[in-house]
Amino acid sequence: MSEKRIVVIGAGIGGLAAALRLAARGLDVTLVERTAFPGGKIRQVMVGAAAMDAGPTVVTMRPVFEELFAYAGTSLDAHVTLRRADILARHAWSEDERLDLYADLECSADAIGRFAGVKQALLFRAFCARASDMYRTLEQAFIHRANPTPLSLVLDSGLFNVARLRPYSTLWRDLGRYFPDQRLRQLFGRYATYVGSSPFQAPPTLGIVAHVELAGVWMIDGGTYRLPQALAALAAARGVRFRYGIDVCAIDVSRGRARSVQLSNGECLEADGIVCNADVATLAAGLFGPNVKRAARATPVASRSLSAVTWNLYTRTTGLPLVRHNVFFCRNYAAEFDAIFKRGRLPDEATVYICAQDRDDLGNLSVDGRERLLCLVNAPPRGDQKPFDSVEITTCEENTVKLLARCGLNLAWQPESAVVTTPMQFNRMFPATGGSLYGRASHGWRGPFSRSGARSRVPGLYLVGGSVHPGPGMPMAAISGRLAAEAVLQDLTSV
Repeated sequence: MSEKRIVVIGAGIGGLAAALRLAARGLDVTLVERTAFPGGKIRQVMVGAAAMDAGPTVVTMRPVFEELFAYAGTSLDAHVTLRRADILARHAWSEDERLDLYADLECSADAIGRFAGVKQALLFRAFCARASDMYRTLEQAFIHRANPTPLSLVLDSGLFNVARLRPYSTLWRDLGRYFPDQRLRQLFGRYATYVGSSPFQAPPTLGIVAHVELAGVWMIDGGTYRLPQALAALAAARGVRFRYGIDVCAIDVSRGRARSVQLSNGECLEADGIVCNADVATLAAGLFGPNVKRAARATPVASRSLSAVTWNLYTRTTGLPLVRHNVFFCRNYAAEFDAIFKRGRLPDEATVYICAQDRDDLGNLSVDGRERLLCLVNAPPRGDQKPFDSVEITTCEENTVKLLARCGLNLAWQPESAVVTTPMQFNRMFPATGGSLYGRASHGWRGPFSRSGARSRVPGLYLVGGSVHPGPGMPMAAISGRLAAEAVLQDLTSV
């Protein structure tokens, strides 16, 4: 198939995975990326002279990436160095309420027993057992399946197993069966935010995150950005041509099939297949031309997933000892998600995530003095509808500092030592999304089935990334790259 030409649009994990797989099969692959670097949402920012991650901060589902590198004839360990986390995260509700979760189930159960009592520890074990059971039900029948439907899930897994998923419930309601301690219900409800959703509307199946984390959470030496760098270098070594700093103006369709890509410099790249690693909202908004607006399901504004306000800080901390990953909870979880999803505003008090990038997961600091922090709060995806003004962002910042202080952490917060990213900036990076970072929100039992598959509605145009099946997150994006590559290869061999 070496004479077959493929154009990949976008160098996120999904696009890189698809390009690498197709090149490994001998296809002629060109990857066009509008920025100067690979990575998509996995990006770095500079705060002064300090470079730091500003997107995803860990790797899960390691076998997905091991298989990807092996497919290209090498190994993951040959390109990046990963260290398994012992402490998954440190959680705080106040200065006196702190809990560490561990990669080892029994260590977490012991910690929960000390925090909330023996009965709660037993219920936690039951919750983890159910999470593993749900994962086994969904792994092949949903996550790795090209076009899952409710019917196919029942046929593949059996009606009884699907009924055990309690699809018509919500994650929050289901967690109530296992966590009478509301702090822990809040902690595990946070799994919904991993896919940009509300625990009060997302299905119970997101509890599988507990199983995924117990299977291993990995940190990459040098930062998460090393992974897309390694994939891009490997793809180039396998023959992929990279065109950085060029916009795609249009995808041309003729005789009912996507045939070529128009670039901002006037070039036209003809192709036997086009793989698009942009949010499907970009296609539906017509930003790749009117001929492919129908290629994917549009995402209504009301169905968008979470955005965020992030601060990359280079600062000093005192008080609560940070580990690599830290979560500081607000006092009213329902009010936080009500503000975001129902009222479209920043919460008065929002749960805060901090990645301390100069610490290991035991809290050891590799530098003296100032350290690199990524601080994140969830926000409504209204960057293209009703942008936040400077007063709203400043108020959000002040409320965040107050919450951290209430939980015992004090930051030397200096505006000149911070890079702020808001839904407006995210919308500029990912047009037509409003700053939504996870595609369509996974709300309701149909939510997980609402994403487009690898084959778009336009023959010859294929979709990858966090806005399509199986969903957001680095491993899921990599799986989408495999599904798209398989679809391309199947279609080319059937012509």
